Amino acid sequence: MVFPLRIYTVSELTSKIRDLLEGEFSEIIVEGEISNLKEPLSGHLYFTLKDEKAQIKAVIFRGQVRFLKFRPQDGQHVLCWGRIGVYEPRGEYQLIVDYIEPKGLGALQLAFEQLKRKLEQEGLFDPSRKRPLPLLPRRIGIVTSPKGAVIRDMLNVLKRRFENLEILIYPVRVQGEGAAEEIAQGIDYLGNCGDVDVIIVARGGGSLEDLWAFNEEIVARSIYRCPVPVISAVGHETDYTISDFVADLRAPTPSAAAELVVKRKEELRERICFMERRLQAKIGHLLTVKAETLRRLTRALKDPRKRLQERAQRLGELQRRLIRSAEKAISSRAERLQVLHRLLLTRSPKAHAELLGRRLAELWGKLKAVMGLQLRSRTERFEGVVGKLNALSPLAILERGYSITWILPQNTLLKDSSQVSPGDMVKVTLHRGEIKCEVKERG
Repeated sequence: MVFPLRIYTVSELTSKIRDLLEGEFSEIIVEGEISNLKEPLSGHLYFTLKDEKAQIKAVIFRGQVRFLKFRPQDGQHVLCWGRIGVYEPRGEYQLIVDYIEPKGLGALQLAFEQLKRKLEQEGLFDPSRKRPLPLLPRRIGIVTSPKGAVIRDMLNVLKRRFENLEILIYPVRVQGEGAAEEIAQGIDYLGNCGDVDVIIVARGGGSLEDLWAFNEEIVARSIYRCPVPVISAVGHETDYTISDFVADLRAPTPSAAAELVVKRKEELRERICFMERRLQAKIGHLLTVKAETLRRLTRALKDPRKRLQERAQRLGELQRRLIRSAEKAISSRAERLQVLHRLLLTRSPKAHAELLGRRLAELWGKLKAVMGLQLRSRTERFEGVVGKLNALSPLAILERGYSITWILPQNTLLKDSSQVSPGDMVKVTLHRGEIKCEVKERG
């Protein structure tokens, strides 16, 4: 049996596959591990979602990336909410992710740990940059919601402890979209207005999601750059936010922050009274000591003129002793100078140089005489030796008409006629020059 088959174009087939996949998998949750994560300049996130047997390409478009509470990374095990999409020009299908969450760990908790680790590495939590709170602030800035029990409790505590303090409240939303930006703006405004000595950032308790505005990087950096000390009072005692780590001081609750920022007026009064009593006691003791010193001086100076006369007499005696000592020292130095002058004359470099010059001339005359005598003696001896050498020299014999004959080509000395035969060549050395001869006969 033959079944008729429809012929599809590539575009038609791909469109058909797209309709089937996108219609069947329009809302799905896929679990897997992130790998090959890429974030190009477009702002989209591209990655591969895989398990031990298969993998699928995935993308999170830029519009959804900005809503992520954590930053995806390679190796993370995640749950992805989204749909299947087909990219027709390449005939590829991929998972289009609308929301992503870590498997086994909440996205907010992971985002909290990532941001905490990043800011700690940058030094925002460094204890050395923590500033002390002012002893008695004149004006306190509070960044919090203007409604609710938090601000009422804080104002009651501040009024009870020091009722005439100035309070400047910057109202903000403490949760929800846009809350972090408002809180950061409030910190920046109060920190730069110039009239606030300390700032409290406060919120009541709640879940991690409720407190999340205080875990945003924008709030952390506004606290870090604030020119005045900041107290973080967010949630209950067991709640910790990024703001707590960056702030100069963490308060367990907003009410505790109000208690920390100002001391009770009664405590200050008691401290002032205590310091006043200590000051009075020290002044009394100092006056007693000075009065006793004054009495001793008064007894010692009953007749100031007598003391002045004694001092004048003593001064005159010291003056005379000083003059005598000076004259004696000058006389001693003058005698020493004369001795040195005479010694210097006897050891004059000029006289010594003249003496050495005469001695040198005398030695030079002697040297010339000795050298002349030696030269004549050596010349005569040399001439005698030369005469003897001339007498014994073969050249002198040749000069008298003798000659020396050599056998060629051996160039050996000819002493006997038996050493050559007729036809041999010989060389005859004369007083001047040489001649070569052929032997005709020998006798």
